[in-house]
Amino acid sequence: MNPDDLSARLSPGALVTDADVIAAHAADKALFCPAGTASALVRARSVDDVVSVMRFATEHRIPVVTQGARTGLSGAANAVDGCLLLNVAGLNRILDIDPVNQTCTVEPGVINQDLKSALAEHGLSYPPDPGSVAISTIGGNVATNAGGMCCVKYGVTKDYVRSLTVVLPDGTLTRLGRTTAKGVAGLDMASLFIGSEGTLGVIVEITLGLKPLLSPPITGVGIFPSMAAAGHTVTEFMSSGAAPSLLELIDGPTVGMLNAYGDFGLPDGAGALLLVQSDAPGAGGVAELEAFKTIAEAQGADEVFFSDDPADSEMLVAARRAVSPAMEKYANSLGGGELIDDVCIPRSRLGEFFESLAAIDAEAGVEVATAGHAGDGNMHPSVLFDASDEAQVAEAREVFASIMQLGLDLGGTITGEHGVGYLKRDWLVRELDEGARLLQVSLKEAVDPLGILNPGKMLG
Repeated sequence: MNPDDLSARLSPGALVTDADVIAAHAADKALFCPAGTASALVRARSVDDVVSVMRFATEHRIPVVTQGARTGLSGAANAVDGCLLLNVAGLNRILDIDPVNQTCTVEPGVINQDLKSALAEHGLSYPPDPGSVAISTIGGNVATNAGGMCCVKYGVTKDYVRSLTVVLPDGTLTRLGRTTAKGVAGLDMASLFIGSEGTLGVIVEITLGLKPLLSPPITGVGIFPSMAAAGHTVTEFMSSGAAPSLLELIDGPTVGMLNAYGDFGLPDGAGALLLVQSDAPGAGGVAELEAFKTIAEAQGADEVFFSDDPADSEMLVAARRAVSPAMEKYANSLGGGELIDDVCIPRSRLGEFFESLAAIDAEAGVEVATAGHAGDGNMHPSVLFDASDEAQVAEAREVFASIMQLGLDLGGTITGEHGVGYLKRDWLVRELDEGARLLQVSLKEAVDPLGILNPGKMLG
């Protein structure tokens, strides 16, 4: 590849050939995922830059790996040898906010939290809120169909995407979907690109449906002697017809890590903690949390309390959001190994999941700590170990695999929101049946016949 040929097609300064800068962009946050050596980095400054990159890549048969903020946990943004890294984080404008139709149109590099703040000024909200809400981009959220803590009531990213403007592998610019609240004209091609991890096209514009600004919630906490008791509480509470706006679980070891990380006022020695919120109108929120308390106590909760003080809600949600940095700090004290799993299982089997997970942890020579979105069954067990110890690394891989197999055995999926990428591509084959595998490969080949978009990821 002649860099001058590509540079001439791009905005001034968009092409980066400095080896150190390219190397710094070679990977996301996932462990155990290969990162190759890219030939160049393009920091796209316009849609035309993206079109030019894809046309150039098609002409020269060069692989392209699209990136945003590189906050992913599956290696989907990792470089492959000889590729062009196409970073779209600089396309970060909020193009339109429409209060009448309750939609907004954004570029892919807009940070999730920045969009929420801008919408609040118009009395609107965008509910999906991954743990990386302050640093992840909307484009990346669409690429992995990200969820977060509000999913139990308000759904995931795909539930809000109305339309996508996409650059296809050959440089064709096309709009998929519709801006209206309803639409069934033709196949739902936009949904095909949601969660596709950059394997089908490059998303350059997104129109989202919105909600009115959400009401301040009432927040409750249940403290349990074990994860199994907490899991059974989730099953009973959700089967009662409850519709909490948040239902999160944190296990005992993670509570200890949070207390060592910051002053959140969490109880020491708890086996598990459930954080629940209700934004039901009027007295509905109090009634919902009273029902939670009754069920939790019947399942053996040590203590249940709730508060309508916004400061309490903010502190408790801040504690949940601090799980990632608190766990990272603890993992560094062990030797830096932190392998974050992302299994989603039926809520009805959460109790079984936690009982089996405890057995896996008890037999392992590495540590397992868990937090996650209990309300929709999406759990994030993390395997913590010394990354410099080959024996621990090997065992960490085995434990990680055992957790994924457990999820499948219980009728779940290998990933609820982090994606497949490199990390779980071999497991995708186990989850899909033969017909589904052939269909997915056929679609990939039809859209990207040269196989230049994010090769080696997801479908291998």
